[in-house]
Amino acid sequence: MTPSQGALLPAGVTVLGRIDAYAERVLTPEALAFVASLQRAFDGRRLALLRERDRRQASLDAGGLLGFLPETAHLRSADWRVATAPPDLTARRVEITGPVERKMLINALNSGADVFMADFEDATAPTFSNVIEGQANLCDAIAGEIEHTGPDGSRYRLRDRVARLIVRPRGWHLAEKHVLVDDARASASLFDFGLYAYHNAARLIAKGSGPYFYLPKLESHLEARLWNEVFAHAETALTLPPRVIRATVLIETVCAAFEMEEILYELRDRICGLNAGRWDYIFSTIKKFRSRPDFVLPDRAQIAMTAPFMRAYTDLLVNTCHRRGAHAIGGMAAFIPSRKDAAVNDTAFAKVREDKLREAGDGFDGTWVAHPDLVPVASAVFEERLGDRPNQLDIARADVVPNPRRLLDVRIAGGSVTEAGLRANIRVGVQYLTSWLNGTGAAAIANLMEDVATAEISRAQVWQWVRHGVRLSDGRVVDRALVRGIADDELGAEPTQARALFEDVALGDRFVEFLTLPGYELLD
Repeated sequence: MTPSQGALLPAGVTVLGRIDAYAERVLTPEALAFVASLQRAFDGRRLALLRERDRRQASLDAGGLLGFLPETAHLRSADWRVATAPPDLTARRVEITGPVERKMLINALNSGADVFMADFEDATAPTFSNVIEGQANLCDAIAGEIEHTGPDGSRYRLRDRVARLIVRPRGWHLAEKHVLVDDARASASLFDFGLYAYHNAARLIAKGSGPYFYLPKLESHLEARLWNEVFAHAETALTLPPRVIRATVLIETVCAAFEMEEILYELRDRICGLNAGRWDYIFSTIKKFRSRPDFVLPDRAQIAMTAPFMRAYTDLLVNTCHRRGAHAIGGMAAFIPSRKDAAVNDTAFAKVREDKLREAGDGFDGTWVAHPDLVPVASAVFEERLGDRPNQLDIARADVVPNPRRLLDVRIAGGSVTEAGLRANIRVGVQYLTSWLNGTGAAAIANLMEDVATAEISRAQVWQWVRHGVRLSDGRVVDRALVRGIADDELGAEPTQARALFEDVALGDRFVEFLTLPGYELLD
């Protein structure tokens, strides 16, 4: 940033990233002043909540377990409901997710899905240019002015009917290193939320919609309470109508599964629903019980949604949401169709349909897909199930009884750790990190859309298997030497930055909470 540009910055704000045309549009003095106000008001609380995560982890490492909170039992037994969803979020049968890159954003909005979740978190590698260009892209999309011309001359424009937009900011654990407020890195959550709300909230309201957000990786209702206070502060500061900011929370940590009702209650005037973030949930279960040999999971491919702990979690989510008047949104179908192999597609589409039939039958109001070609598959299932109804809030799932033991029952009949599973974790983990370090956060690998969540499972499983000396199905012990040998076989012996990062987070003595924390320091 040049001295003249620096002179325009609000007091106490420093921008370390390169200022280009996108940044000049997005990082206005007024927008940065708003972000700074959020940072000063709420970052101390954020850091305290992260310390509380550390305290809880220490308790689990010492042999503790999770359970429903006794101090909030009165909330769980009381009669209350969340606010009714706004009109444009009453029907959410199919939601597509993806990064905020320009072409993919246009394709997602045009996909025919009801909702597009524009993802600054797991599907976007948080380079400064990606984050800032993503904010500019969203501004253009909301204005109806977004276009893109591909290298081959193909032109991309918005259709008349587009998906409703929900934005996922980065999680509470992440910081934005390119913007300092009072010499401290800004919270990435507050940065992403603040810029989007400042530039777009009033325009969205004028268009008959509103500023809608997906909140990732919450671990407690106190973290939800903090978001609620951030929203209220923003509405006052930006002179927005009260409670116009609405949220959906991803239940993608095992801790949050025990506090779903409390999370709904904290956000009761704003929340529209909960989402079953299945991949992060598996990662969270491994991470939180990493010290426990009885929580060792088999190959990722063997962890189906019918596994006891996954079934208990999704059943409870539907039950909790519908008792409180909130929508329950199902998990991701990550298949990426092949342009060459119709047989592969036929098999995969059948599996996607089966998955969505299970969700619709369980009472979910909608679901997630990763690719536009999956939208018709998922839509057909929910159209068959719901007919003219916008949702299934009338399905109470009274058969579900909250049971902490079921939520922690990770036994998988016939499950095993195999060489093929170990190889897949190493291969996918390193290939994904290669993509991520090169600035691409959503990578198609072997016809699956891999993002940070699946890379986290890959490295966490390797760490767990090495930590507990798990034996492969052929009898060999998983140790560091075996992992490195397979990595050489799969990837070659030449060292790369991606492989070094993978080995740091998969083979280190200490479990790294998120691979994006050390990885972020390697990004521009």
